[in-house]
Amino acid sequence: MPAVTSSPLALTVLGLLAERPMHPYEMTQLARTRRGTLVKVSPGTLYHSVGRLEGDGFVRAVGTDRSGNRPERTVYEITDAGRTAFLERVAAILETPADEFPQFPLGLAEAHNLPKDEAAALVRRRIAALEATLAELDVAAAGAVRAGVPELFRLGSEHRRVVLAAEARWLHTLAGRIESGDLPWLDSPAVQDAIGGGADDPTAPAENASAPTENASAPTENASALTENEAEDPA
Repeated sequence: MPAVTSSPLALTVLGLLAERPMHPYEMTQLARTRRGTLVKVSPGTLYHSVGRLEGDGFVRAVGTDRSGNRPERTVYEITDAGRTAFLERVAAILETPADEFPQFPLGLAEAHNLPKDEAAALVRRRIAALEATLAELDVAAAGAVRAGVPELFRLGSEHRRVVLAAEARWLHTLAGRIESGDLPWLDSPAVQDAIGGGADDPTAPAENASAPTENASAPTENASALTENEAEDPA
């Protein structure tokens, strides 16, 4: 079921058609209102997604609709197979955290390779970008409320805002620690000692720890040989 499992837009289309049949233009408008902060929506991409879903047997055309002098629009509905696939995918997303491997944690893990001041400045820029996104989300949320979108349909956007706000707060703390020196950087003695290894490495075995002593590995002279009296003692 590639169209369902790999495309957030396809999942959005199925969710809309699970409510009732509609044409792609209406789907586009509703998707922008309800999912605009979560999914990239344009008429071209949505029409393409509907076509893929139809090819997979998850939606089907059920008629046409005309409004005023506008051209006829094809109306689609979700099929039983589409509804089953949709509900299974939603349940899986809710239940199981996915290893999505986003790039930002990797960037953080390698940030020490940059000069400390540059890394701190870049983190500050990211914070500014996050705060701008949060402001946009607030505007979108207010618009959704004015449009009468039920809170139930806004949960995804609310979750995104909470996550981004938490990231911004954490990054504020991180930037401050980098700038103040509270977070030892790559050139600090503590970090250099930790990555240098060698004789001071606490995990290295002691030189003589694995080698038995000379006396411990060899039997004593008296223990390994018959005494002179034992050798001469007749049986």
